Amino acid sequence: MGQTPWYRDGLRFECTGCGDCCSGAPGYVWVDEAEIVALANEMQMTPEDFEQKFVRREGDGKSLTEYPDGDCIFLDPQSRKCTVYNARPTQCRTWPFWDSNLKRKKDWNETCRVCPGSGTGQLYSFEEIEIRRKSRSV
Repeated sequence: MGQTPWYRDGLRFECTGCGDCCSGAPGYVWVDEAEIVALANEMQMTPEDFEQKFVRREGDGKSLTEYPDGDCIFLDPQSRKCTVYNARPTQCRTWPFWDSNLKRKKDWNETCRVCPGSGTGQLYSFEEIEIRRKSRSV
């Protein structure tokens, strides 16, 4: 049987709405067909039009486009708020409980260093973290 993860007692997180997780170096916000439909509905567009305007193909997957500086296309540059928050993809909804942030306590500490909401606020139980982590392994 596997060893219990280091975060077995839970972790704290409370989104501060700073937008830092939506900006920075270029990367990927992976989306599937259901997420494209939800985002298109939020934008009052057809899924086809949404995909043509806001999605890029990367290998076998699809990712949202970005501004040239790496910021998510849906991060409002002035308010630093997500313009499609209610329909944001699973990858966004599950931050910061990604495999890459939970692998070692050192990785979580680095996440806390760059994300002001990580390590503060609501205590998420081990079970809640695992549900989010397994929703979308990043």
